[in-house]
Amino acid sequence: MKRALVAVLVLSALTAPTATAPTFGALDFPGGNWGGYVSVGSFTSATATWVEPSVTCTSTKDLFAPWVGIDGDGSPTVEQTGVSTDCSSGRPVYRAWYEMYPSPPVYFANAVSAGDHITATVTRTGPNTYRLDLSDTTRGWTQTATRTLSSQHSSAEAVIESPTDSYPTIPGGVQFTGVRFNGTDLADTGPTRLDADDRGTYTWSPSAISADGTAFTVTRH
Repeated sequence: MKRALVAVLVLSALTAPTATAPTFGALDFPGGNWGGYVSVGSFTSATATWVEPSVTCTSTKDLFAPWVGIDGDGSPTVEQTGVSTDCSSGRPVYRAWYEMYPSPPVYFANAVSAGDHITATVTRTGPNTYRLDLSDTTRGWTQTATRTLSSQHSSAEAVIESPTDSYPTIPGGVQFTGVRFNGTDLADTGPTRLDADDRGTYTWSPSAISADGTAFTVTRH
């Protein structure tokens, strides 16, 4: 992973959402809330790379994010980081964030655009301590947050999610590459495929894992 510039995380570089901002990581919808792969186990790291997709907003409710994390399958917490696309203004707005669910997301001030190459990593550095790293290698920035949370570290995942159950149009879907849990290729970690619900009409489903064991694409069906 090439890093042209490391941006040190300081409080002034963050913008907090309102108290009513949707949280990621909640499994709220009967049809499923995560589209991608999850592996159950006591993992200490999860990492993946993707190209932030260009989208077309179809509703002001459209909101989604690709992210990687630890926990969430069989546990009430999720330690996660990724990039959200928010259509509440009528156009796509991209924002980098991390979240220690059930607390709300914390947003970085760094700019993100469609086409940017993103790498996200969550690492458990102690029994209840996590480091969350997010890099935009296209723009040359990295943000790192270290946070504590009483957790079960029961799973690891690379997924897309809409906390509003409403996705924009994403031509070609979202492709994850370099997906590894505990440094092990995704295919070798006992992964389970997950489908995400889209307004109860469509689903976002992951492809089979690539031959190299680390990549897949989530598309609407």
